[in-house]
This record gives sequence, structure tokens and C-alpha cells, in this order.
Amino acid sequence: MTDVTPAPTDTPTDSQNGAPTEGQPTGPGFRIVAQYAKDLSFENPRAPDSLRIEGKPAIDLGVEMNAQGRPDGLFEVELRLTVKATTDTMTVFAVELVYGGLFALSGVAEQDIEPMLLIECPRYLFPFAREIIAGATSDGGFYPPFMLDPIDFAGIYVARQQQIARGPMDTGQA
Repeated sequence: MTDVTPAPTDTPTDSQNGAPTEGQPTGPGFRIVAQYAKDLSFENPRAPDSLRIEGKPAIDLGVEMNAQGRPDGLFEVELRLTVKATTDTMTVFAVELVYGGLFALSGVAEQDIEPMLLIECPRYLFPFAREIIAGATSDGGFYPPFMLDPIDFAGIYVARQQQIARGPMDTGQA
């Protein structure tokens, strides 16, 4: 028995002859190296009055995804979520979270890197970010805690690409 773990390879192989093993994925993919809460803010400015409101507050949700390459060949992906709950008379709570991950891509074609980083990686990070926001609202006194609905990262990515393709908005001035 050894304490040394062999380094992973892009293509799983049979240890006897080096041939690819059957049933193992060999296509493009990613590996998460680390994930972390980069920034977290929770505000409950009207506590304890905000804990006793009638009805449901209006929810304003903001979602941003950012990714950048690093000199070590890894990619840092950030999922920024902002949630603000309000009534006609007060801010009930506000949460801002930047949740990040460090990813290693393998076998991903050049044209597929951006969609992988801005769709698949945030999709992986989302459940962890959702749990942090639920915990923050629960710790802030809200029961039940605020649970984010699933987010369509592919839809957000496509809408962003369409907005970029349209270019700057025409102001109608000559």
C-alpha cells in the first residue's frame, strides 16, 4: 500500500496494457480544483420588524457569471448572486454572494471553452451557493430560509451572446 496517488490522465487506461478502458468517459470535461465563498454580505436592516411581515416580499434577483484564465492553466469562475427582498415600506433583507471555483478543463475544443466556463461550471457551483444563501437568511432569522429556484445558465449565456451580437444600442441620434 502506498500514500502516493497516481496523477490523473486525460484518457483512462487499462493498467495492464495502457489501452483505453471501456465505459470510461474520454471526451471533454472539467475537474473542480477548489470552490470557495469569495464575498458574502447579508443585511437585515429592519430587524426585528422585518421578521414579522405579512405576505410575501417582492424578490429582485441578480445573476452574473465571470470566468478568466490563470497563468497556471486553470480557470477561475465566479458566480455572483444578489437577492433583495422588499415590501412597499421596507427592505426585508439583502444578500450578495460571490461564489467561486477553480477549474481544470480537459479535452475541450477552443470554441467550447467559453460555454463550458459560463454554463457548465456555474451549474456545478450553484447548489453550493444556494445553500450559503439559504443559511444566511436562516441565520438572519427568516423561516423558512430563502431558497433560490434553479437558474437557466444556458439561457442567460444565450441572451448575453445575442445582446453582444446586437452591439451597442442605437440612440437614434445622428
